[in-house]
Amino acid sequence: MIKYPLRVAVIFGPGLSIKPVWFDLHIRKHSILETIYTWTDLKGSAKRLHFTVRAEGGLYELTYNTAEQTWELGRIEGY
Repeated sequence: MIKYPLRVAVIFGPGLSIKPVWFDLHIRKHSILETIYTWTDLKGSAKRLHFTVRAEGGLYELTYNTAEQTWELGRIEGY
């Protein structure tokens, strides 16, 4: 697990839906081509939203902590 802080651009949809559209990693903007999988969990009392996304260069796991309102990179799988 990497746990690297990120800046992520999102679209807030109807209800409580969140769709990440790009993120910065090492001063480079990565456009998200596809969201592969999403899930939620709890870290203490904080709800976290996880997104496995496909961007140029591989698959990335992005995690949003709803209590702290922060994003972090959890994993990278290149192809």
